[in-house]
Amino acid sequence: MKSSVEKLSDTRSKITVEVPFSELKPEIDQAYAALAQQVQIPGFRKGKAPRQLIDARFGRGPVLEQVVNDMLPTRYSEAVEAEGIKAIGQPQVEVTKIEDGELVEFTAEVDVRPEFDLPNFEEINVEVPAIKADDAAVDAELDNLRARFSTLKDHNHKLKKGEFVTINLEASIDGETIEEASTEGLSYEIGSEDLIDGLDKALTGLKKGDTAEFTTELASGEYEGKEALVKVEITATKQRELPELDDEFAQLASEFDTIEELRESTVGDVEAKLKNEQAAAIRDEVLKAALAEAEFALPESIVEEQAHSQLHQLLGQLAHDDAALNSFLESQGTTREDFEKQNREDAEKAVRTQLFLDVLAETEEPEVSQQELTDHILFTAQSYGMDPNQFIGQLQQSGQIANLFADVRRGKALAQAICRVNVKDSEGNEVDPKQYFGEEEVEETEA
Repeated sequence: MKSSVEKLSDTRSKITVEVPFSELKPEIDQAYAALAQQVQIPGFRKGKAPRQLIDARFGRGPVLEQVVNDMLPTRYSEAVEAEGIKAIGQPQVEVTKIEDGELVEFTAEVDVRPEFDLPNFEEINVEVPAIKADDAAVDAELDNLRARFSTLKDHNHKLKKGEFVTINLEASIDGETIEEASTEGLSYEIGSEDLIDGLDKALTGLKKGDTAEFTTELASGEYEGKEALVKVEITATKQRELPELDDEFAQLASEFDTIEELRESTVGDVEAKLKNEQAAAIRDEVLKAALAEAEFALPESIVEEQAHSQLHQLLGQLAHDDAALNSFLESQGTTREDFEKQNREDAEKAVRTQLFLDVLAETEEPEVSQQELTDHILFTAQSYGMDPNQFIGQLQQSGQIANLFADVRRGKALAQAICRVNVKDSEGNEVDPKQYFGEEEVEETEA
């Protein structure tokens, strides 16, 4: 087999491959064996018809067609490996010559990974937020815990943000009630989501039994975009009552007997949370800085495929209804044009990041253990809410385990590179990234 490569651009190449018939004996034998099973010739058992009779019955064309179909995938892969091409995506293959008994020639145009230099990570400097597990942060965490054990108590003072109401809503246009935008007995927390534009403002300062009216633009339904008059009636008002920070609460909300023990534990929880946030910030800032130094073109078809996949996924959630998508985007304060522009930018970022990390992984050459791969598979299955065994079965069936392996390898490569970066926090203190991204040293013990 002979192959040659023509560089079409920084991100696309054309491979020309010539395969002599002398190398195609396995495919030829397989093609004749398959055709022999399809014909019954008197005097010969099924599957045992001579090739001359098969040629006479079917002609040479079906044989050559089967041979070419069988040989293309393997010969393409061999040519890619032999030429050292970093192919990505599916190739566009064209059979350009078939000379029976002599050779088969085909070409394959394919996107390739662009060549670029990695930055020197030792020269990258990033700044991340400082860790401040101060009293205010600990108090905020304890307040979150208290909120989980809070109770709602009736009150009759003027309503404010964070308080709860039960309301009746009646929307009308030109005096006609709009049933789909009206309801009774709705429970709502002021300031939580602004259920209807203008509702929070109308409720603030009112009391139980009060009513108010305001105009708003309906966001969905038959009257979407129409201005309606909304009447709101408050039938109940409640406020959250937090438990006291005492030993009784500590025993209720934790395994500790005293509030002092709970507070001390919360300090550790806050520090751990802030450290996780700092580690994530380091990773994001280093990747951002490294990508800024590595300029390279992106394969257009790969970007388009990524953007289409994201759009298809969103449309799938909306039953592939374009009108529903446009309505959804409008409710999010954006347009189809703006969404597609952002979608394209997100796709470019995702493709750029993966290409960069692939090159980094080849340079860093991290080792991925079976346990690390298993842990990643279990974590991914959990994130999808799937049974791990079922998830692994789907991965094996679709041949996707290699992709998860590559994900782990990319992550480990980036972690190794991050350990060489200079990091300071917002207060000017040096931060050692190895505490987050360095592998733990395992002491060897003699057997």
